[in-house]
Amino acid sequence: MPELPEVETTKRGISPHIKNKTVAQVIVRKNQLRWPVSPEICQLLPGQKIIDVKRRAKYLLLETTIGTLMIHLGMSGSLRILKTTEAEKKHDHIDILFKDGTCLRYHDPRRFGAYIWTNEPIHEHKLISKLGPEPLTELFNIDDFYTKARLRSLPIKSFIMDAHMVVGVGNIYASESLFLSKIHPKRASNNISKKRFGVLIQSIKSILNKSIEQGGTTLKDFVNSDGKPGYFQQTLNVYGRKNKPCTVCSTPIKQITIGQRSTFYCPSCQH
Repeated sequence: MPELPEVETTKRGISPHIKNKTVAQVIVRKNQLRWPVSPEICQLLPGQKIIDVKRRAKYLLLETTIGTLMIHLGMSGSLRILKTTEAEKKHDHIDILFKDGTCLRYHDPRRFGAYIWTNEPIHEHKLISKLGPEPLTELFNIDDFYTKARLRSLPIKSFIMDAHMVVGVGNIYASESLFLSKIHPKRASNNISKKRFGVLIQSIKSILNKSIEQGGTTLKDFVNSDGKPGYFQQTLNVYGRKNKPCTVCSTPIKQITIGQRSTFYCPSCQH
């Protein structure tokens, strides 16, 4: 599943090609994704200029003067910048065609993404209004995060993956951040000192920034907007490395399940 770094990489990849350009036509080949594609996209988007491309959590936001197109890549979605004349392939479900001949094409084998139109203030939309802070902003800080953690007793890995607490810390990045912080993934969130939470916050920021810089994690269903795979997976410390030696102490990495998600950690380094 594309995580926050992959979505941020996609945003940065497509933005220079579509920002300040005018939509000529929208072609929807498959109307049913996670939810039915908003009909307003075909009715209202043609003729509109994309005035900005933003991201909130895992949602890409294509802003116009009359509303915003919200795009979620789901489990296997990706976006490509192509020429309008390039023939579609299997699982190419939606094209946004621009007047200059550019095509923004949505590819999604599992069809679990979303194309949603809204004309309300984006921060008030029901899918966004209750989300936690962005992890790479000053709103994600130790005072607020630690206060929330003191009220919860669930495993710290589940806590940092809760989008109401902070957005974008997916399964891979949660395991990696906890390893850098030397915190056991099953430790209760209300049983961690404020000092260690400070280290965890910095680890989350560091691991996400590093992933964005390197182009996103290479997953079997994802390549970023220019067609090149990301490279971050090559430097993972614990995720997917069951029984392999820890990069710090050589202890075999263990795998457990927390919240129905595979979790990887070093039993020696993390406590």
